[in-house]
Amino acid sequence: MSDRRQFSIMVHPRYVARESDPADRRYVFAYTITIANIGAEPARLVNRRWLITNADGERKEVRGKGVVGEQPYIEPGDAFRYTSAAVIETVVGTMQGSYEFEDELGELFEVPIPMFRLSVPNAIH
Repeated sequence: MSDRRQFSIMVHPRYVARESDPADRRYVFAYTITIANIGAEPARLVNRRWLITNADGERKEVRGKGVVGEQPYIEPGDAFRYTSAAVIETVVGTMQGSYEFEDELGELFEVPIPMFRLSVPNAIH
């Protein structure tokens, strides 16, 4: 990826106890992501890909258009923030993935989303 096309991805996950049901192995995690354009060119986020792994090693791949029903166009120096959620069957897990962007020339490029942990508070001692 050229220096002109650079994005910073910041993730803040949190456990949502009121939506979870441990007796039914249902653990809900919300995550807020900030996508900042730190490069010199604007681009549109067109697709997302997630790999969600629970503590049992079960993996789920999720692909889709944009994020939360939008395909944001992010100018240099601007950021887009959204909150979404994931449900896993264990008290801990991980998420990682990538965003596919389209630049002004119609070229597609990927921006990786670093792995982050989903964890019920006090589940890891």
